[in-house]
Amino acid sequence: MLFGKNLGKSCDELIDAAARRDADGFHKTLERIAGATTKAKPGEVQEVLGRLAPLLAEIPIGMGGDLAKVAGGMTDFGGDPMVVLPTLVRRATDAMERAARFATAYGEACGDLPDAEDPSLIEATIERFVGAAPQAGLSEREAYGLVEAWFAGGDWVQPVLYLAQRKEVRTALPERARLTPAIDATREHIGTAHWLYGLLLVVDDTPLTVLHRPTGRGYRVTISGIGDNFQLHTLLAASLIGDESRGLLPGERPSPAAIAAATDGEDLTPAGGIRGQFNLVDAYGEWIWHEGRPADIPLLEGERIVVLDPPPYARSWNAGRLYPLMRPSLTVDRILAGDEAAHWLGMVKSSQR
Repeated sequence: MLFGKNLGKSCDELIDAAARRDADGFHKTLERIAGATTKAKPGEVQEVLGRLAPLLAEIPIGMGGDLAKVAGGMTDFGGDPMVVLPTLVRRATDAMERAARFATAYGEACGDLPDAEDPSLIEATIERFVGAAPQAGLSEREAYGLVEAWFAGGDWVQPVLYLAQRKEVRTALPERARLTPAIDATREHIGTAHWLYGLLLVVDDTPLTVLHRPTGRGYRVTISGIGDNFQLHTLLAASLIGDESRGLLPGERPSPAAIAAATDGEDLTPAGGIRGQFNLVDAYGEWIWHEGRPADIPLLEGERIVVLDPPPYARSWNAGRLYPLMRPSLTVDRILAGDEAAHWLGMVKSSQR
């Protein structure tokens, strides 16, 4: 219980330091909270998260980025993400909308954008942009706030990125319609926004119809948490290649190391890389590029269709998955009857390349 008391006391001190704008005291206390959280009971972590939520909602962007990251990490120790997720999403969205405004206004008034991830540029950027604020139609205070969002906003995106690697968080993610365009507008400049944008395009509990053209076999599968089509390829090969007498496909399954890299293994880049077994083609004969995502696969009569053709050349890649903490699933729901597979194969086009 001692650690819980320490956690609660540190929470009080953090709230007080924030109210006094004591940055040094705030960050030292935040470090203590991070340490005490690892030893506290889940109920104690949950209580403190609830007390931190109002502070997360009001603290300035520049001061609160580390608090946002700690709050996201506290959910690993028993805290319910939904206690802080709506606030984290709202603040990340606000920050990225302001960062996008900065990019437009700064570009028009001052030229090339500063690197958002280089803190050594903050002071010079403030001086230059605040000086140009009237030209941009902004007050000095507004200009300062936009600079703050440009350099500190990525810290607010980070905990949303971290939490959204969980399926239950993606399913419950609030304000997605506002968050997605805000992240899209800044993903070319802010690293965490780039990675979160990819997560926002991940599909869950999504059916695919998979057709193997050489054998005429077909499968109905359901996918969740797959970050790109490299990973989809590996999981299809792992799930569908096997005993042909049981309706599976001929070929060489990915190695255990490759399958682990694509699912939940610690080593994301197995020695020798991951070798492709198919060429993925959509219903219209276009290649499904591995750099894309399952969400990009076009529909045919309401179905996402993946046709497995023989590979036209040897292909391999290094990484099993894009998001280390996102646990994918690919479930083979059923093997299609011969006439059903033939029906779909009769509708899809041959590869256009």
